[in-house]
Amino acid sequence: MSSYLEKQQRAFTSGVTSASTKINAKHTSLAPTAPESAPSPAPSNVSNTSKSEKDTKRKREVQQNVVFSQPVATGYGAEAFTQVTYVIEFLKKKNEPKTFQEILKYLSQVHIEEHKKRFIAQILRRHDRITWQADPQLKKQDWYTGTFLHRPLINVRNKQDLLLYLQNRTDAQGVSVKDLKDGWPDCEVAIDELEKEHKLLVTRTKKDNHARMVWSNDPTLVHHVDSEFQIMWHKTELPSPDELVRKLIDAGQKPASEDPSKRVKAAPKAKEKKKKAPRKGGKVTNQHMLHLLKDYDKHRK
Repeated sequence: MSSYLEKQQRAFTSGVTSASTKINAKHTSLAPTAPESAPSPAPSNVSNTSKSEKDTKRKREVQQNVVFSQPVATGYGAEAFTQVTYVIEFLKKKNEPKTFQEILKYLSQVHIEEHKKRFIAQILRRHDRITWQADPQLKKQDWYTGTFLHRPLINVRNKQDLLLYLQNRTDAQGVSVKDLKDGWPDCEVAIDELEKEHKLLVTRTKKDNHARMVWSNDPTLVHHVDSEFQIMWHKTELPSPDELVRKLIDAGQKPASEDPSKRVKAAPKAKEKKKKAPRKGGKVTNQHMLHLLKDYDKHRK
């Protein structure tokens, strides 16, 4: 009996010790480990990688918007037309023919690609404000040959040309001084001199008294009038339009217009009401209502 109890006691103690070892193992596995030393940050690498990632994303977004079926828009077309505006101002100031090579030097475009040079030369030859003149020494002209000259709005550059231009006009409209300055920048001095000679009629601005419009004038129609007569002329008062008719009648003259006091104003006409036109067509009957209009008095009892 004692041997049986001893066996039971040994089995109980061995079970308790094994259970305690398992519990300790679980606690050690769940316990927090010691903190490891964190590596030193590398901001340059992180920033570089982030920038490279952003750049790649931007490139992908740009590539998504590209239409591969269309030619690449380099933007040189708009730049070339901008260069042409500079060329027009350059030719206007120089007022003499210039070669294409001189124009490229002025634009600082001597070392650009040939297809860009061809494009500029093509625009200059077709521009309505530029005149292209072929080189007389060459039998066959190339895209870079010839000279370019400014073509003004009005091809007038001296007094004689201005008078001849005004005399050849078929209408009575004036010529804008602004358009004259496009080909003749200092034309105001000549306009003032021609006005004093009574060869031009000039309208001027009120603020600066600059010439605005010019017309041709005949100096033979201008006669000297004494100042005394001019003063008498300006002192004479003209009657009002209503009194003018009466004074002409009193002077025994027949006025071209009737006396405004004897005018009889016509009474305003009343608006006539439009009469309705009679209906055109045959007789109107109620054939579709004959069964309703039938007299049944004979059938009464």
